Amino acid sequence: MTREISIKVKRKFNQLMHNQATAGVLLIISTVVALIWANWGDSHSYHDFWHKNLFRFGEQGQFFYNVNIHHFVNDFLMAIFFFMTGLEIKREIKAGELSSFKKAVVPLSAAIGGMVVPALIFVAFNFGNDSVSGWGVPMATDIAFSLGILAILGTRVPLSLKIFLTALAIADDIGAVLVIAIFYTEQIVKVELLSAVIGIAVLVIANFAGIRNRNFYYVVGILAVWVSFVYSGVHATIAGILVAFTVPADTLIDTRTYVKKTEILIDRL
Repeated sequence: MTREISIKVKRKFNQLMHNQATAGVLLIISTVVALIWANWGDSHSYHDFWHKNLFRFGEQGQFFYNVNIHHFVNDFLMAIFFFMTGLEIKREIKAGELSSFKKAVVPLSAAIGGMVVPALIFVAFNFGNDSVSGWGVPMATDIAFSLGILAILGTRVPLSLKIFLTALAIADDIGAVLVIAIFYTEQIVKVELLSAVIGIAVLVIANFAGIRNRNFYYVVGILAVWVSFVYSGVHATIAGILVAFTVPADTLIDTRTYVKKTEILIDRL
């Protein structure tokens, strides 16, 4: 009896964890809790929580990195999130809603408009003031919240709309991160940035060479690309997107070979 209950509980838990709506609900709940904590609770404890040191690696100096909860979420977990989202976008580019230029131009145009128009509005309201330098702040689309809301709505939202918003949000976020890197980052470490570019080039070459060992992409993607981005001063989420786009997504056999083999198997029946 106890074993049956345990199995049912595990099954329900797995169903809950694999339900996309669960992630959206948790995101909304966490946001509400954070807003209450930061604004009506003890705001100092909220700040201290996010800057609580978890661990550090490297010696004091150029390669020293002190990791707190804020860094862990922004530089690591968000990089994984963008990696997974990048894989979704690549799938749609290869054989989906973004497989042609005509299909892709709409979300890209919307992303450009979503960056330029808010920046222009900000400049218009702050022109002549020192605050005008913050024109890059309203450019980004919060992709996590966007996808979280879509997950809650579930099947009530058409797949094409989900793909459109995902592509728009990713393009928008990439543009916003590049703006921050170019116009707002005080110092970009060129050596580490070059190392990241070399790592990406290695992954691209490996893709074209037909290397399909996923551990190879994990190791190079983490050690050569992600770590380099972390030290370079450019936001590490860019590493997640770029590595995702280098992962092989082609089938092992081409369409003609697949059709011929299928016909042979059918004839044998």
